[in-house]
Amino acid sequence: MGRMFEDYGMALVFAGICILFTIWTKGLFIRPDNIVNVLRQISINACIATGMTFVIITGGVDLSVGSVLAVVGIVTAKLLTRLPGVVGVPLAIIASCVVGLMIGGAMGAVNGFTITRFRVPPFVSTLAMMTAARGIAFLLSDGRPVWNLPLQFNFIGRGYVLDKLFGPWIPMPVVIMVVVMAIAHVILTRTQIGRYVYAVGGNEEAARLSGINVARVKMFTYSLSGVTAALGGIILISRLASGQPGAGESYELYAIAATVLGGTSMSGGKGTMVGTAIGALIMGVLNNGLNLAGVESYSQNVVLGAVILGAVLIDRLRKGA
Repeated sequence: MGRMFEDYGMALVFAGICILFTIWTKGLFIRPDNIVNVLRQISINACIATGMTFVIITGGVDLSVGSVLAVVGIVTAKLLTRLPGVVGVPLAIIASCVVGLMIGGAMGAVNGFTITRFRVPPFVSTLAMMTAARGIAFLLSDGRPVWNLPLQFNFIGRGYVLDKLFGPWIPMPVVIMVVVMAIAHVILTRTQIGRYVYAVGGNEEAARLSGINVARVKMFTYSLSGVTAALGGIILISRLASGQPGAGESYELYAIAATVLGGTSMSGGKGTMVGTAIGALIMGVLNNGLNLAGVESYSQNVVLGAVILGAVLIDRLRKGA
């Protein structure tokens, strides 16, 4: 019981915030359509935070996810404007998304390679990638949005699953988020690579002496972070119906905040996907609840920062850290 409370104590914070906004907005917050809206809003951040969780558990950090998202968004959007006339719309959507995910994974692998091969600190390596990738996104697009995407592509970001049966209650981005986080949970808790991720984050030298290929594990986590950032980019351009070179700015901070709010230790070795999901929900609920309460955007940032810091401090004090 005590262990469960320690692992999922932030769920109580989440419940408290929900109750607060329900009272503050006189029930508007808890309406089913608003709950669906919150889930849709957090889907991109949750996908990115999934990969970020792996990286932070190994003791690293990935500041490049927002810029990787932008590059993948531009490349995918450009492919979507050209391929339908060659191979047809369905195959063009599949091919564009696959290429986008591969590019994201490749950019993450570059981060992993520089960190493991040249021992560049993760903060510096991913900061360099963040800057370079943002520039690439603007170069590829000449600083302009990429429009005229196929209408069928909008389903990924704005469609509903089984809407003829249940109505508009199961957004496609939410389905993607749940599937991605479920797979990540299984990898972390049921596979050898998941155990290696925790081992590397807990004590890198001990992991190396026990025969774990630390470099390979880190390459895996940064590549995965690139793939999940790419997935977030694909969902975003589908939602916006365009590729934007400036998209994803500050997304790395939101992903890190969701991960840390969920109990993942910045020093590595600890963290769960359930916790990250709760962290992403807290972020989404705060944004949504403050909007519904009529709090203007500048004050929202102050409140958001204070709540994040306060929630993490409470969690640390509760754990006796």
